[in-house]
Amino acid sequence: MKKLLTALITLSFAVQIFAPLASTSAYAKKNKKEEQQKEQRIKYLNLSWWEKYNDPILTGYLQELFDKNHDLKIAALKVQEGEQMVKVSLANELPQVYFDGNLGRVMRSSNQQFGNMIIPSYAQYGYQFPFTATYEIDIWGQNRIKTKSAEKQLEMIKQAERASYISLTSAFASNYFNLVKTDKLLEIQQQIVDLQTDITQKTKKKFENGLCTVNEVIAEEKMLTTQKELLNNLEHTKTVLENQLKVYLADGAKEIARTDCDRLAIMQGLPLKMDGSVIEQRPDYIQSEDNIKKIGYDVRVARKDFLPKFVIYGQLGLNAYHWDQLFNSYSQLANAGIMPSFDLFSGGRKKAVLKLQKFRYEEARHEYEKAILNGFKEVNDSTAQLKTDLKNYEESVERYNLEHKRYVLMEHKNKIGAASDLDLLYNKQTELMTKREEVSNKINCLISTISLYKATGGQDLYSIKAPEQNENI
Repeated sequence: MKKLLTALITLSFAVQIFAPLASTSAYAKKNKKEEQQKEQRIKYLNLSWWEKYNDPILTGYLQELFDKNHDLKIAALKVQEGEQMVKVSLANELPQVYFDGNLGRVMRSSNQQFGNMIIPSYAQYGYQFPFTATYEIDIWGQNRIKTKSAEKQLEMIKQAERASYISLTSAFASNYFNLVKTDKLLEIQQQIVDLQTDITQKTKKKFENGLCTVNEVIAEEKMLTTQKELLNNLEHTKTVLENQLKVYLADGAKEIARTDCDRLAIMQGLPLKMDGSVIEQRPDYIQSEDNIKKIGYDVRVARKDFLPKFVIYGQLGLNAYHWDQLFNSYSQLANAGIMPSFDLFSGGRKKAVLKLQKFRYEEARHEYEKAILNGFKEVNDSTAQLKTDLKNYEESVERYNLEHKRYVLMEHKNKIGAASDLDLLYNKQTELMTKREEVSNKINCLISTISLYKATGGQDLYSIKAPEQNENI
């Protein structure tokens, strides 16, 4: 009794001394892990790539996206959930120790007979305070394989988080550039509407003076309504894009700033041919690869489930029928042993589980091959789109330059009286419409680079190596 009390007092002092030290160490370890996770997520953000667009407003918003976006926070929480699932699986590999106390009163209402000995009815208290330990001997490595499967599942969740970063930053940047384009188109469209208003008024004066028919007036008024309708649609597009960006930034009251379209420049020297290995950095490719490995582990677990299991168990504690006898030497409780377990009949469940995992393995293999094909397709489509948009932009720039020259010539003719004011307005309107096409093609080029960045798995396009012969995609 005295020895037990001395041991309990010593244990309490040890807990008081070492518990603060242990908590401090755990806190420091937790902070270090959180810092590492934050650094990893900053890598997912890939600000060094977005800085190549030379738009500080965009990179500032992406940093704000990193701090506030709800989808990114949800993805981070899913990673933490996956980490806990790995810990749960790892815990199943370790011995289990638990306390299972029992305090009760037994009341027998009739005599009990053991051979020639008869025990009359009685009532009796019972006190049991055992510590129970169990450990499944992992002879076949089944529990270890389960943990490996959980670790692969965690890797897949991490790639899903990375995919969220690539997808969200790409979508945000695309919407941002579309908003920049819409601002510029609104500016141009307002000028077109003003010009069409002047044209309509001058055409009405010509009609009043008998210099044109009423059909010409109607045509110009009809054109004016069309241009105003385009202006209204652009206003609506602007509002929708601003609302989308506010949702990304988790701030419905935020004023969305943006740069001027004229300050943006087309990226030069981007690779338009790539090595086939470029898809190996895509999150879906890595996920499908890890999924094959994970389900391969699950198949092995299902096979080993047919084998017998062996569990070591033991109890150590106190067992008495009276409180005052609880700490006596003869009240000690101890037992230990090994318990083999083998299912003789399970209704075909194990066989069905094994077949199920095999089917899932075949499904994962096809998903892997599909991910490769989809990766090639998206990279090829994005590359082709970028090539087309670059060519279209060059054509639109040349077309705008030609229209501008025509307008300058018409302006000169108007000054010398060889062309009317209406002719000058028509030429200016055509020039603005051509400028509108140039602006659209310019932003389309920028958005195509974002699509290619996303298709390659969030890689810096300038860092992608040149393809070797017969290996480009």
